[in-house]
Amino acid sequence: MSIHTNDYNCSGCTACASVCPKNAISMLPDALGFLYPKVDKGRCIECGLCEKVCSFNNDYDRSYNFDSPIIYAVRHQDINEIERSRSGAAFIAFSDYILKHGGVVYGAGYEGHFRVVHKRAVNKTERDEFRGSKYVQSDLNGIYKNVKVDLQAGYKVLFSGTPCQTAGLRAYIGEKLLDNLFLIDIVCHGVPSPYVWRDYLSNIERKLGEPVMSLSFRDKKKYGWKAHYESFNGQNKSISTDSYKYLFYKHIMLRKSCSICPFTNLNRPSDVTLGDYWGWQKTDKEFNKDDKGCSLLLLNTKKGVDWFDIVKNTLNFIPVKRENCLQPALQKPFPMHPHRNLFEKIYKCSGFKVTLLLWGNIGILYRLKTLINKLRRRLS
Repeated sequence: MSIHTNDYNCSGCTACASVCPKNAISMLPDALGFLYPKVDKGRCIECGLCEKVCSFNNDYDRSYNFDSPIIYAVRHQDINEIERSRSGAAFIAFSDYILKHGGVVYGAGYEGHFRVVHKRAVNKTERDEFRGSKYVQSDLNGIYKNVKVDLQAGYKVLFSGTPCQTAGLRAYIGEKLLDNLFLIDIVCHGVPSPYVWRDYLSNIERKLGEPVMSLSFRDKKKYGWKAHYESFNGQNKSISTDSYKYLFYKHIMLRKSCSICPFTNLNRPSDVTLGDYWGWQKTDKEFNKDDKGCSLLLLNTKKGVDWFDIVKNTLNFIPVKRENCLQPALQKPFPMHPHRNLFEKIYKCSGFKVTLLLWGNIGILYRLKTLINKLRRRLS
């Protein structure tokens, strides 16, 4: 058995399973639904390819990167595209170019009942499912191999994902096929548990009394770009809440490897990096004055610059100084919650409702903590 892993040094990107010539590696879920490689010792031939392809380390490939990225604040020129997207709709401009030239776009969408997976799109209707933030680690099983098949067939391919996913894909694809592979990563806060998301959605449906038909992890249309409220819509009822957000920002349901992520810097493993541009006022107080959304854009490679030069006629953009865009996720990983292991144990033994009562923003513990904080502020 060549590959060795623990909960901290594996991002679940599937590069090892994809590269294995004997299909000896399967990606299996842990108690929270995070996928980890499991090696079939009977099939393993000790070739070491799984070890070589792993890019979740400080030695990931930076050979294509500029010493420092070129940075812009960006908004699509079409306000309708901005209103339909999470931030400034820069992803739409880049992906439109790929689709216009007969290419393929891969991004995070839904399978079944809002299970977050990576999917393949060949037109704008399919691509539009990738709009918006999805605060769950997506399932990549089989996707890297599909990307390789498309590249071998001569397609231009855009792959959008977290930096660990783009790094894994670039390592798996190899040098020969990189010319037509366009990589976009996101400024990532960390990836939450697929099982917690599944159970949270079920809990919402119990409250609604009917199945969820549509949802938004961050409902910009109802609450604005800056706010972070989830919205769930059934056939007859709707619910908005911030309970999932509350758990997300506690860092208690994130994958353990996120706490040591090597990509939380400006040396990104992609051609382009996109994110919400918090603090855009430091650059231009008028640029996003309607508060509809603004993208932060990092051009990391020559391919990224050439790509931007092609699509920039559909964008409004202004240069950004490095010091005015250094969000925490571009400087260092977010620390893991001290109760992360206990959270997983109790979730495994007692289920989602108990963990939500203990660490969520509902129940007596949250109300007691809120009361104590109010008393402290009054006394200070």
